[in-house]
Amino acid sequence: MRQSEVKELSVEELHEELTNQQTKLSELKMTHVLSPLENPSEIQKVRRTVARIATEINKRELD
Repeated sequence: MRQSEVKELSVEELHEELTNQQTKLSELKMTHVLSPLENPSEIQKVRRTVARIATEINKRELD
């Protein structure tokens, strides 16, 4: 998810998406431990998406 997509979401949608992405990240990590992922860079992409969403939530709370 790109930054421009994150900015278009409402606060409620951001919280929902954050929960979904965190769940996806933990599932990817568990899967990678059991058997190596075909594309391990996917973990990094999801982790960065979580950070983007969390940053946008914090930014909106400060405003």
